[in-house]
Amino acid sequence: MLVAALLGSACSEQTPLSPSAERGRQVYVAQCMSCHGPEPGQDGPLGPAIKGASHELLEARIVRGSYPPGYTPKRPTRIMPPLPALAADVPALADYLR
Repeated sequence: MLVAALLGSACSEQTPLSPSAERGRQVYVAQCMSCHGPEPGQDGPLGPAIKGASHELLEARIVRGSYPPGYTPKRPTRIMPPLPALAADVPALADYLR
């Protein structure tokens, strides 16, 4: 019984996030999850998967509502509005999505 409890707790533990990545996770949950879904590596109900998105892409999309030069969008829609109030959180969000 003790072995099962130890195995169960070991399997449920995750590597703790850095303070910056944890802030990014909080931003994702509050601002991104409703469109991009609970798992950043999978497409959401409105937005595409964004796991691994670069700081440059996140800044362009979130702050300016555009794309970096030469970037080909995953979807042809322009449904995502700019969210310039999140500019200071872009580095943390990039850390989380890495």
